Amino acid sequence: MPETDALRGQLSRLLAWRDAHAGFDAAVRGLHPSLRGRVPDGGAHSVWQLLEHIRIAQADILEFCVSRRYKEKTWPEAYWPKSPRPPRAGSWRRSIAAYRRDRRALQRLAMDRRIDLFAPVPNGTGQTYIREILLIADHTSYHVGQIVAVRKQLGAWK
Repeated sequence: MPETDALRGQLSRLLAWRDAHAGFDAAVRGLHPSLRGRVPDGGAHSVWQLLEHIRIAQADILEFCVSRRYKEKTWPEAYWPKSPRPPRAGSWRRSIAAYRRDRRALQRLAMDRRIDLFAPVPNGTGQTYIREILLIADHTSYHVGQIVAVRKQLGAWK
Protein backbone atom coordinates (compact mmCIF):
# COMPACT_ATOMS: atom_id res chain seq x y z
CA MET A 1 0.00 0.00 0.00
CA PRO A 2 2.82 2.52 0.58
CA GLU A 3 3.62 2.51 -3.16
CA THR A 4 -0.04 3.13 -4.01
CA ASP A 5 -0.27 5.95 -1.46
CA ALA A 6 2.89 7.50 -2.93
CA LEU A 7 1.42 7.23 -6.43
CA ARG A 8 -1.83 8.80 -5.29
CA GLY A 9 0.07 11.68 -3.69
CA GLN A 10 2.07 12.26 -6.87
CA LEU A 11 -1.10 12.28 -8.98
CA SER A 12 -2.78 14.73 -6.62
CA ARG A 13 0.22 17.06 -6.75
CA LEU A 14 0.48 16.70 -10.53
CA LEU A 15 -2.96 18.26 -10.95
CA ALA A 16 -1.64 21.51 -9.43
CA TRP A 17 1.97 21.16 -10.60
CA ARG A 18 4.11 24.24 -10.88
CA ASP A 19 7.63 23.00 -10.21
CA ALA A 20 9.08 22.97 -13.73
CA HIS A 21 6.93 25.69 -15.28
CA ALA A 22 4.19 28.21 -14.58
CA GLY A 23 1.09 26.57 -13.20
CA PHE A 24 -2.54 27.42 -13.82
CA ASP A 25 -2.82 29.86 -10.90
CA ALA A 26 0.20 31.90 -12.01
CA ALA A 27 -0.95 31.88 -15.64
CA VAL A 28 -4.33 33.46 -14.89
CA ARG A 29 -3.23 35.77 -12.05
CA GLY A 30 -3.14 39.51 -12.59
CA LEU A 31 -4.30 39.70 -16.21
CA HIS A 32 -5.98 43.04 -16.80
CA PRO A 33 -9.67 42.65 -17.72
CA SER A 34 -9.15 44.49 -21.00
CA LEU A 35 -6.75 41.75 -22.16
CA ARG A 36 -8.74 38.67 -21.12
CA GLY A 37 -10.82 38.61 -24.30
CA ARG A 38 -8.17 39.84 -26.71
CA VAL A 39 -6.83 37.51 -29.41
CA PRO A 40 -3.27 38.53 -30.35
CA ASP A 41 -2.43 39.18 -34.00
CA GLY A 42 -2.11 35.82 -35.71
CA GLY A 43 -3.42 34.02 -32.63
CA ALA A 44 -6.21 31.49 -32.47
CA HIS A 45 -7.61 32.09 -28.98
CA SER A 46 -7.91 34.65 -26.22
CA VAL A 47 -6.87 33.86 -22.67
CA TRP A 48 -10.58 33.72 -21.79
CA GLN A 49 -11.21 31.01 -24.40
CA LEU A 50 -8.23 28.99 -23.15
CA LEU A 51 -9.31 29.37 -19.52
CA GLU A 52 -12.86 28.27 -20.29
CA HIS A 53 -11.67 25.37 -22.43
CA ILE A 54 -9.46 24.12 -19.59
CA ARG A 55 -12.35 24.45 -17.13
CA ILE A 56 -14.88 22.75 -19.40
CA ALA A 57 -12.58 19.84 -20.28
CA GLN A 58 -11.63 19.26 -16.65
CA ALA A 59 -15.29 19.38 -15.54
CA ASP A 60 -16.17 16.93 -18.29
CA ILE A 61 -13.49 14.43 -17.25
CA LEU A 62 -14.47 14.75 -13.59
CA GLU A 63 -18.10 14.11 -14.48
CA PHE A 64 -17.05 11.16 -16.65
CA CYS A 65 -15.21 9.65 -13.67
CA VAL A 66 -17.85 10.16 -10.98
CA SER A 67 -21.31 10.37 -12.55
CA ARG A 68 -23.37 7.40 -13.62
CA ARG A 69 -25.43 9.84 -15.74
CA TYR A 70 -22.49 11.14 -17.79
CA LYS A 71 -23.31 12.06 -21.38
CA GLU A 72 -20.59 12.69 -23.90
CA LYS A 73 -20.43 16.25 -25.20
CA THR A 74 -20.17 17.34 -28.81
CA TRP A 75 -16.61 18.08 -29.94
CA PRO A 76 -15.49 20.81 -30.39
CA GLU A 77 -18.60 22.99 -29.94
CA ALA A 78 -19.27 22.08 -26.32
CA TYR A 79 -15.65 22.53 -25.25
CA TRP A 80 -14.80 26.00 -26.55
CA PRO A 81 -16.55 29.31 -25.87
CA LYS A 82 -17.67 31.02 -29.06
CA SER A 83 -16.79 34.54 -28.00
CA PRO A 84 -13.20 35.53 -27.25
CA ARG A 85 -14.50 37.75 -24.41
CA PRO A 86 -16.00 36.74 -21.08
CA PRO A 87 -19.80 37.16 -21.38
CA ARG A 88 -20.28 38.99 -18.05
CA ALA A 89 -18.19 40.90 -15.53
CA GLY A 90 -17.93 38.01 -13.07
CA SER A 91 -17.37 35.25 -15.62
CA TRP A 92 -13.58 35.29 -15.30
CA ARG A 93 -13.67 34.92 -11.53
CA ARG A 94 -16.40 32.24 -11.63
CA SER A 95 -14.51 30.21 -14.23
CA ILE A 96 -11.32 30.23 -12.16
CA ALA A 97 -13.25 29.28 -9.00
CA ALA A 98 -15.01 26.40 -10.80
CA TYR A 99 -11.71 25.16 -12.20
CA ARG A 100 -10.13 25.16 -8.73
CA ARG A 101 -13.15 23.43 -7.18
CA ASP A 102 -13.05 20.66 -9.79
CA ARG A 103 -9.26 20.36 -9.45
CA ARG A 104 -9.71 19.74 -5.72
CA ALA A 105 -12.37 17.12 -6.50
CA LEU A 106 -9.98 15.36 -8.88
CA GLN A 107 -7.26 15.49 -6.22
CA ARG A 108 -9.67 13.86 -3.75
CA LEU A 109 -10.49 11.24 -6.38
CA ALA A 110 -6.77 10.49 -6.82
CA MET A 111 -6.37 10.09 -3.05
CA ASP A 112 -9.50 7.94 -2.54
CA ARG A 113 -8.33 4.45 -1.58
CA ARG A 114 -11.77 3.04 -2.43
CA ILE A 115 -11.01 3.70 -6.11
CA ASP A 116 -8.69 1.36 -7.96
CA LEU A 117 -6.70 3.78 -10.11
CA PHE A 118 -6.11 1.06 -12.69
CA ALA A 119 -9.77 0.02 -12.95
CA PRO A 120 -11.85 1.07 -15.94
CA VAL A 121 -14.16 4.04 -15.44
CA PRO A 122 -17.71 2.58 -15.46
CA ASN A 123 -18.98 4.97 -18.16
CA GLY A 124 -16.03 4.42 -20.44
CA THR A 125 -14.76 2.11 -23.09
CA GLY A 126 -11.68 0.94 -21.23
CA GLN A 127 -10.32 4.26 -19.92
CA THR A 128 -8.92 3.94 -16.39
CA TYR A 129 -9.03 6.43 -13.55
CA ILE A 130 -5.27 6.92 -13.70
CA ARG A 131 -5.48 7.59 -17.43
CA GLU A 132 -8.13 10.26 -16.91
CA ILE A 133 -6.14 11.98 -14.14
CA LEU A 134 -2.99 11.98 -16.27
CA LEU A 135 -5.00 13.17 -19.28
CA ILE A 136 -6.38 16.20 -17.46
CA ALA A 137 -2.96 17.08 -16.00
CA ASP A 138 -1.41 16.88 -19.48
CA HIS A 139 -4.26 18.78 -21.12
CA THR A 140 -4.18 21.57 -18.54
CA SER A 141 -0.40 21.88 -18.78
CA TYR A 142 -0.56 22.19 -22.57
CA HIS A 143 -3.16 24.96 -22.49
CA VAL A 144 -1.51 26.78 -19.56
CA GLY A 145 1.53 27.00 -21.82
CA GLN A 146 -0.69 28.56 -24.46
CA ILE A 147 -2.03 31.07 -21.93
CA VAL A 148 1.52 32.10 -21.08
CA ALA A 149 2.35 32.42 -24.79
CA VAL A 150 -0.74 34.58 -25.45
CA ARG A 151 0.08 36.76 -22.45
CA LYS A 152 3.62 37.21 -23.79
CA GLN A 153 2.20 38.24 -27.17
CA LEU A 154 -0.03 40.75 -25.40
CA GLY A 155 2.89 42.09 -23.37
CA ALA A 156 1.24 40.91 -20.14
CA TRP A 157 3.71 38.33 -18.82
CA LYS A 158 6.54 39.05 -16.45
